[in-house]
Amino acid sequence: MSRIAVIGTGYVGLVTGVCFADLGNRVLCVDSDRKKIETLLRGESPIFEPGLSELLTANIQRGRIDFTSSLQSAVDQSEILFIAVGTPQNPRTGEADLSFVWQVARQLGRVIRSGQNRTVVVKSTVPVGTTVSLEKRIRAELARRKVRAAVTAVSNPEFLREGSAVRDFMEPDRVVVGSRDAKSRRKISALYKPLGAPVLETEPESSEMIKYASNALLAAKISFINEIANVCEGVGADIMDVARGVGMDKRIGAHFLSAGIGYGGSCFPKDTEALVYIAGKGGVRSHILESVVAVNRAQRRRFLDKIVRFYGGRLKGRRFAVLGLAFKPNTDDMREAPAIDIIRGLVKRGAQVSAYDPVAMSAAQASLPRITYAPDPYAAAQGADAAVILTEWNEFKELDLRKLRRLLKHPVLFDGRNIFPPRQLSELGFQYISVGRAAVPVLRSPQKRQRSRA
Repeated sequence: MSRIAVIGTGYVGLVTGVCFADLGNRVLCVDSDRKKIETLLRGESPIFEPGLSELLTANIQRGRIDFTSSLQSAVDQSEILFIAVGTPQNPRTGEADLSFVWQVARQLGRVIRSGQNRTVVVKSTVPVGTTVSLEKRIRAELARRKVRAAVTAVSNPEFLREGSAVRDFMEPDRVVVGSRDAKSRRKISALYKPLGAPVLETEPESSEMIKYASNALLAAKISFINEIANVCEGVGADIMDVARGVGMDKRIGAHFLSAGIGYGGSCFPKDTEALVYIAGKGGVRSHILESVVAVNRAQRRRFLDKIVRFYGGRLKGRRFAVLGLAFKPNTDDMREAPAIDIIRGLVKRGAQVSAYDPVAMSAAQASLPRITYAPDPYAAAQGADAAVILTEWNEFKELDLRKLRRLLKHPVLFDGRNIFPPRQLSELGFQYISVGRAAVPVLRSPQKRQRSRA
């Protein structure tokens, strides 16, 4: 059993702390937000993540995890200190803002005591060179205080997907540990031994780059398949068949080949633009990454344009039922959610929006205050001119489409996530507009069906 402190209780920090506790370690999570600490001490998770609340409750009951706002207490009780604070994007340059990381470095340098041996592990996504710089900054502060303590820093990037973060931690494809100190590498690698995952030990610079390169490549796959989807629309091909055929190639794989309205969230947008910035500082023009970012931004605009063109540019006074707000299913995260840009575009053109999301409506209100929120998808659709699907929640895949058609003023469905077969919707009387697939004519209108039943 190791004694671990996790500094920062956001998505990465809380999942990391709870999962390490579940592996039998003694974990103390630290956060400067006292209200968040109080929430966690009550056994309540401040974020929505499948499986996390159950593990949190179980490990509190077992006495394996605790929460505090005192960094001094955490450092005194733990030999391994994970840093999991945010590294938000600088909106002007695209680079990662490391102010929270450097703040933690200063604080650690002020609270580590003489004789303490501490391994500081960087979980936050940081540019190349950050881990080495962090170690130097902590040691410089200790030297200023004339404190004799042994401190080494290790890069240990996270590869957690929101919506499946607990599973990703417990069943990782790989664990990356970066440090020039062999003893520290072995210590951190040993934490993951119960998971049975391959461990790659590297220099810290390579470890930091692995994280950025991984996210950038996945983002590139998404932008690539979206651009192919746009080509499919122009030539009459079906992106679903194309993606399926491409994904069957073992060299490529089927993951991240779902065409739609682009990626969002806290990682891909931030990390791709940060890597563009990092490349520029290294004297390299990253043409591919710049295109990945540009295609992703354009994809949500393109979907909005489909709606605008369908109505001949006249959206004023129309009401749309928007189904899905979070950037992906199984999370309440609204950061960089495509729904924000699309809904704002509708509202800007005079449309009204009634939205529903299974978990993200509270989080959405700060970004989207000028819309109404419905208790379920059918209430959102009541009397609307059209329905618009922006997040592929399983709940939407099970919609009663006949009921949805009856509730809508007009049977029109814009599907930004391609969750329905076009022919099925056409047979039900919908005008169905999706991504990368030709619009199928309505095979039988609702009015004709009603007359035939009469």
